[in-house]
Amino acid sequence: MRASLLSLAGRGIFLLALAYVGLVAWIWWTQESLIFRGEPLPSQHDFRLPKDVEEVSIPVPGGSLSALNLRLPHPRGVVFFLHGNGGNLDSWFSNHDLYRQANLDLFMIDYRGYGKSSGSVSSEAQLLADVRAAWTALEARYPGAPKVIHGRSLGSGPAAILAAEVQPALTVLVSPYCSLKELTKTVYPYLPGFIVRYPLDTCTAATAIQGPLLLIHGEADTFIPSAHSRLIQARVPKAELVLIPEAGHDDVHLADAYGPALRARLDQVGCERSSGKRCP
Repeated sequence: MRASLLSLAGRGIFLLALAYVGLVAWIWWTQESLIFRGEPLPSQHDFRLPKDVEEVSIPVPGGSLSALNLRLPHPRGVVFFLHGNGGNLDSWFSNHDLYRQANLDLFMIDYRGYGKSSGSVSSEAQLLADVRAAWTALEARYPGAPKVIHGRSLGSGPAAILAAEVQPALTVLVSPYCSLKELTKTVYPYLPGFIVRYPLDTCTAATAIQGPLLLIHGEADTFIPSAHSRLIQARVPKAELVLIPEAGHDDVHLADAYGPALRARLDQVGCERSSGKRCP
């Protein structure tokens, strides 16, 4: 009897181990579908935006990236925006009035498989190469102009990595994660770290950003807890951290404190260059 129970227990452990290995393998191979939740758009889709917003196509190996570019008459600089993991430019390119008021142009891309961008994301190296290609296209349009790199949620990792390489006038990370590996450890503590093929190490990249770094996070964010912004600030003590009470992940930009916090930093970009006066 005892031997039978031990045999059953052994089989149960074996089946649990087999199921665990199967789950790990499944997540390893399918994590793109978990991370990148973009919504494609037909090539003829009309964004119905003002006339000073231009559609741009950026060639990348095996496809192209769709971008929208707000172009003001005499901007002080430009904001390069990397959005979150859902939707597309049709939903993300909606808060451009804030940048108009700051007299800054806005340049935003869709990742592969989002909106009118072709193909799909297949590796971290490809994702970062695409972001660099978009940055190169931006530089060609704005040679010598002050530039801001703005990453939100998923976009915060690539934004920090790019900022560490190109050193913009300002880096803004909204609802950032310390790394996707760290976030996975929080959400799925039973999974091994090696499973994450998109580590996107924001914390490490942030330590190499020389210019101003602004972190904005909703304290009620349950998707990426605000502790991740605190981890980044712990690595980069000079970073300014704005925590917004009662704001969550998807609605942080709607909070009353969000616009003024962002504008305070944006207003310093290129102000000496454009006016000859001291920055506020």
